[in-house]
Amino acid sequence: MTKTSSMVSNLSDQKPDIPAEISSAPKPLWRKLLPVMLLICGLVLVWASGVLDLLSFETLRENRDLLQGFVADNPVSSILVFMGLYVVSVALSLPIGSILTITGGFLFGSFLATTYVVLAATIGATIVYLAARYAFYDLMQAKAGNAIRKMEAGFSENAFSYLMVLRLIPIFPFWLVNLVPALLGVKLRSFILGTMIGIIPGTFVYASIGDGLGALFDQGKTPDLGIIFEPRILTPIIGLAVLALLPVAYKKLRQRKSGSDANE
Repeated sequence: MTKTSSMVSNLSDQKPDIPAEISSAPKPLWRKLLPVMLLICGLVLVWASGVLDLLSFETLRENRDLLQGFVADNPVSSILVFMGLYVVSVALSLPIGSILTITGGFLFGSFLATTYVVLAATIGATIVYLAARYAFYDLMQAKAGNAIRKMEAGFSENAFSYLMVLRLIPIFPFWLVNLVPALLGVKLRSFILGTMIGIIPGTFVYASIGDGLGALFDQGKTPDLGIIFEPRILTPIIGLAVLALLPVAYKKLRQRKSGSDANE
């Protein structure tokens, strides 16, 4: 090897020393908060525009023929528009999920509406989950104490079961259940499956109300949005929630049994 080629080889082998903190520099705070800020700005704009005031059963009653005609003439477009509106409403945490679901049942029937709503709501919830995880997860991990870490470990270990319960029983707002799993490190797959399966019963109840909405309008009545809290509706849903918790109870029982056997 000549002297020149040796020098070239040595130069090529010498790579600039880049400190680890520079090569893996944390992203600026504004970039982390950008997705959440966009969602908040969208929420503020929607509230300020007054669009939410138009979403009522009275508006639906007055435009029923127009809406049903649009669905009949544009079956694919109407589905895409409905699902798009639902995704946006969930992503912006707008309090219109119930009336949109009932509207879906009115326009598409209970079974099809349930399918469209479950898919759209899951997409919207996932958007919130990803935005919150991107913006706040690292910060929470840095500030988390032992109690938070234990909660995170327990929730992550049984994420699917806990999410099923939180989705089945409407104890907490939908938007809150989108945020908490993101901050507790729940895997995306568990979040999507728990959300998609857990919201099916409640969605079907409201979609079924919408399926019979035309008859209520003919009688001059409007549906009762609190119907899901009636015992005949809520009791079976609570039963499903109990079933969802059985794997957690079984796992804890086995752990206790294993611990007691080890101590003997």
